[in-house]
Amino acid sequence: MFHDFFFGGMWFGWFFWIFIIALIIWLLVDRSNKTKQNLPPQETALDILKKRYAKGEITKEQFEQMKKDLN
Repeated sequence: MFHDFFFGGMWFGWFFWIFIIALIIWLLVDRSNKTKQNLPPQETALDILKKRYAKGEITKEQFEQMKKDLN
């Protein structure tokens, strides 16, 4: 009788720890994915060039030449 209880308890223990480990892994992956979603989008070289032109840092001729160089 004690042997059956211990054997059943042992299986429960294995399932419990497997569940806990799987839960921890799932939480880490979920948090990692949410962190990646919150990152600002990367600016392209063309976006930076457009901003520089809008601020007046470069002339229209420089903008057109640099834009042509990027393509």
